[in-house]
Amino acid sequence: MKTIYYLSLFVLLFAFAQESMAQDASTRRTRQRPSAVDSSSVSDLTERARIKNEVESKKPSHIVWERLIYRTIDLTKEVNNAALYYPVQPQNGRQNLFTLIFKLLADGKLTAYNYLEGGEVFEDSQKRDFEELLKALQLLYTKEGNRFTVDERDIPSMEVTQYMIKEGYYFDQATGMFQTSVLAICPILVREDYYGGGLSRETLFWLKYDDIRPYLSREMIMTSNYNNALTYTMDDYFRKIMYTGEIIKTVNMMGKSLAQEVGSDSLALKQAQDSIEAQLKDFNQNLWVYNDSIRLQQAKAQDKKGEKTKTASARNTKEKVRKEPQAQAAPKAETAPVRSVRRTR
Repeated sequence: MKTIYYLSLFVLLFAFAQESMAQDASTRRTRQRPSAVDSSSVSDLTERARIKNEVESKKPSHIVWERLIYRTIDLTKEVNNAALYYPVQPQNGRQNLFTLIFKLLADGKLTAYNYLEGGEVFEDSQKRDFEELLKALQLLYTKEGNRFTVDERDIPSMEVTQYMIKEGYYFDQATGMFQTSVLAICPILVREDYYGGGLSRETLFWLKYDDIRPYLSREMIMTSNYNNALTYTMDDYFRKIMYTGEIIKTVNMMGKSLAQEVGSDSLALKQAQDSIEAQLKDFNQNLWVYNDSIRLQQAKAQDKKGEKTKTASARNTKEKVRKEPQAQAAPKAETAPVRSVRRTR
């Protein structure tokens, strides 16, 4: 009996030890650093996010005026654009715009389209093969089904320093609103050309903004050097037009870029860009008709402003006169004493 008792006790202790070892191994696995596959993936969208994006992506059906414009934004020259560039490498749960785009393409959650000189074409025939892009960029990767895994340190986010953006300016007659929206994004890879010297620019692909919008709405960015709180998302950044860029093309019947229309002269190009900006601003202002009361208030405000300016000018003139030294009076000429002469008879 004792032998059977000790044998049973030994079996129970052995089973308990194996179970404890298995639990410890499981705990160690969960505490390990995420693998390259996990760190390079982006979480899926919720059904609520999908529905919200479909609603926001619907274009108004009563557009009576529309202007399509292409801009290039430089992330390294303009302070406003730095929010899309930093951090260059992911840190503290934050990542820049191209790192997010690259991961979405690697996961198969985003579709890229070929860059064409005549304009973007969002059709199946123009889809950009991601594996060919990886080979063209000479990046190491592993493939599992339709999913690619690339080390975060190999993502060329540091070299994507420019973007081409397609904007739409339109007036909706039904709502009476003049709106601006981003329609498409094209990353531009800027690399040092070791053979020809200087820098080479390579336009990578086009992305529909509506496709990437729900993911941008989850990425918080820092937009100020004085306030480090993450108060804006990347979607807020684009919807509020917080970036700064130069106009390079407007959609026209001839399909020409701005440089093709005005020539290569930098001054003429700048004047054409300023003219387009002024046209957009004037169109928005001329949409609204002010009634007489508003015009009267504006006129009174201008009159008060003019009176304040005149009063300040007169005050400055008086102070200037007061500060100027008065001219000294000319000294009186000294006269010699006159001696009276008495005549004698």
